[in-house]
Amino acid sequence: MPVLVITGTNTEVGKTVATAAVAAAALAAGRSVAVLKAAQTGVRPDERGDADEVARLAGPVTATELARYPEPLAPGTAARRAGMAPVHPQDVAEAAAKLATEHDLVLVEGAGGLLVRFDPAGGTLADVAALLGAPVLLVASAGLGTLNIAELSARELRRRDVELAGVVIGSWPVEPDLACRCNIADLTEVSGAPLLGALPEGAASLAPAAFRAAAPDWLAPRLDGTWDAEAFRVREAPGHWR
Repeated sequence: MPVLVITGTNTEVGKTVATAAVAAAALAAGRSVAVLKAAQTGVRPDERGDADEVARLAGPVTATELARYPEPLAPGTAARRAGMAPVHPQDVAEAAAKLATEHDLVLVEGAGGLLVRFDPAGGTLADVAALLGAPVLLVASAGLGTLNIAELSARELRRRDVELAGVVIGSWPVEPDLACRCNIADLTEVSGAPLLGALPEGAASLAPAAFRAAAPDWLAPRLDGTWDAEAFRVREAPGHWR
């Protein structure tokens, strides 16, 4: 996977932290990594963005943004309101392809969900993945309400003939409720893709060294980790309460 596109079922599901974990695991495996944030919104010019946060947690990655808009809105809307040029899928794909010539792995992080619009023409992260022929990693929330968006995202990727590499739970609660536990199996069923990891709640608050050491334990071997999906399911599924 020279390029992996990372999206979420929604905002605030742990997408940036999951991107950092994938980057950290790849670095630990000896791979060079670039992180490309297609469009950063809701951040002033002097503030740290998502790509910076990935670098802080994961370590020595090449962190790049294509555009930054001040209001915390969908990129297309934020660009229009700021009177700034939008980002187009072709721009993102070209930047990712260039980074892929210089790195073993390029992680392209979107903004919000799969079909959040970049430009007036309706370009999305799904278009970026299709242009690159790159698989998509879907970061999902653990609890109630995640299944519908996960299935819709998976269906849209299949419609476009884009591979869904798998699903990562962006924040697994310390005390998961019944919905969370049931979603372990249901996420794989509705998405038609494997569960490739689960990040513990509060992972972003770890010191960078601790985050980097732990990241491979949160991700499956396809993502350079050691996480065992079946062992996680057996431990956390309904009927296996602590």
